[in-house]
Amino acid sequence: MFWSAAELSAAIRSRAVSCVDVMTAYLGRIDELNPKVNAIVNLRPRAELLAEAAEKDRLLSRGIHQGWMHGFPHAVKDLADVAGLETSYGLIPPGAAGPATADSLFVERIRAAGAIFIGKTNVPELGLGSHTYNNVFGTTYNAYDHTKSAGGSSGGAAVAVALRMVPVADGSDFMGSLRNPPGWNNVYGLRPSVGRVPSFGGEKFVAQAGVEGPIARTATDLGLLLRTMAGYDARAPLSLHGDSPRTPSLHGRRIAWFGDLGGYLPMEPEVLAITQAALSHFTALGMTVDTLDDLPAAGTFTGNESLWPTWLTLRHWLAGMSVKAVHDVPALRARLKPEALFEYEGLTGLSAIEVHQASEARSGLYEAFRRLFETYEYAVLPTAQVLPFDAALHWPQRIGDTEMTTYHRWMEVTAIGTLINAPVLAVPAGFSAAGLPIGLQIIGRNHDDFALLDLAAAWEARTATR
Repeated sequence: MFWSAAELSAAIRSRAVSCVDVMTAYLGRIDELNPKVNAIVNLRPRAELLAEAAEKDRLLSRGIHQGWMHGFPHAVKDLADVAGLETSYGLIPPGAAGPATADSLFVERIRAAGAIFIGKTNVPELGLGSHTYNNVFGTTYNAYDHTKSAGGSSGGAAVAVALRMVPVADGSDFMGSLRNPPGWNNVYGLRPSVGRVPSFGGEKFVAQAGVEGPIARTATDLGLLLRTMAGYDARAPLSLHGDSPRTPSLHGRRIAWFGDLGGYLPMEPEVLAITQAALSHFTALGMTVDTLDDLPAAGTFTGNESLWPTWLTLRHWLAGMSVKAVHDVPALRARLKPEALFEYEGLTGLSAIEVHQASEARSGLYEAFRRLFETYEYAVLPTAQVLPFDAALHWPQRIGDTEMTTYHRWMEVTAIGTLINAPVLAVPAGFSAAGLPIGLQIIGRNHDDFALLDLAAAWEARTATR
């Protein structure tokens, strides 16, 4: 389990280690650590998992190798379906909904690559908020401090990877969920371009904000899982064909560092200090870093002050519609936490005109960044505005003297990448004086997902993070 996922894959394929041995080792690790952090939920019985691992070994003995994840124990984020397992969404009690009858699209692909599904990774209720707690399975705790938040909504996934309870993990991202949990647990995450990792079912054209993607301890592993999850599927009309361009050299590339947007974003001083210090790794790689204090403007998007109203309208619309499906079921409505009710109430107060105006502002932000990327290859910000906070809190109420008016205002820093549908890489940046991790989010040009993987590999080689 101390191999990277790529190394583990090679060892299994060469039969240097058996799938049964791998499963036994990872289940032992889960038994040791998961009670302390609660990252993996709905864990399947050991006997079933060992039997599946033995079958993977029998396939290898007959010369059948299913893919690079052959024999891997894998836990899926508890917002996606795995055939035979329940999906709780952090809301539905065990047994109430029954097991899923089919896999989600990316789960199909992970299954085809040979993985064994051991259970689920924990999420906040309905995936809302960057703090993983719910009334079904409880709270997930940070890998580095078991009194602190793991982030969310991919908190269980990031902690499971950080503590080597699984080789790699899938996650999803609407407002930083593939960025903040990796940043707070010292691993890598990638929010892919919209359409890179397709999904089917439900509305197919409007909901261009939430995406699925990979979490890993190394850049190589991140790329392997992305390629497994990615690729065109006719069931998803906005899905993308093929790879994006690569980056042959980073030398001479330019970085736009936005930091706290010139003081617009309330941010803990230590977060800003750690992430600013990490910028030296870019210069060591031959890149140039310029500090920009204001978001670029175009159309009806006028700069920093347009960010939150644009985001809040679109968030209410898209997240609120997800909550509506639950709110319409009386038995589930009573279980909804304040974060969900906030989004639903925001939805019910919106007009079509307001939604369209926010979409126009979003289009302006995209155009502004398109122009920015004519000068800069990447835009960089911290993965969160605070360090991991006390897990007993629902969310940070204040940053310094500034009150957080919503459950997610302290994560406003992640809204930019989502609004422009950009690929965004999360990399470890460093640790606070108390030993708490924080990360950098690196926004790339439209569809440049694989160029970001090249940058991740260079970052890993430079920082020796493993």
